[in-house]
Amino acid sequence: MALAVEIGDWHRCSGNTIGAFVGLVPSEYSSGRSRAQGSITKTGNTHVRRLLVEAAWHHRARYVVGKTMRDRWELATPAARARGDAGNRRLHARWNTFRERRNRHVVANVAIARELAGWCWSLAVLEE
Repeated sequence: MALAVEIGDWHRCSGNTIGAFVGLVPSEYSSGRSRAQGSITKTGNTHVRRLLVEAAWHHRARYVVGKTMRDRWELATPAARARGDAGNRRLHARWNTFRERRNRHVVANVAIARELAGWCWSLAVLEE
């Protein structure tokens, strides 16, 4: 709910640009052929970025669909239900990939948050 209120019109972004809109993309220092990426830009809406980063931590634990989630899914359309389940599985699988590579947890979490932003965008603009 907070994402919808803070972002407002989801159609002004695309799945590729929503991460930059909330500042979850790396900064870049480029000159000629050299290219170096730095920390995230932290531009855009601070509140949305914080919500996404906090939500990304929840995808670290094993993905189990409990009774509460199944009850909520009964209220959703089949397309939203399928996309939601696939997205949760994908984000948890990405966490496992980062763990196997032994990436730093905070760096992995920001990457998951950026992907979560794109996933939320896709659900917000889903037309049936």
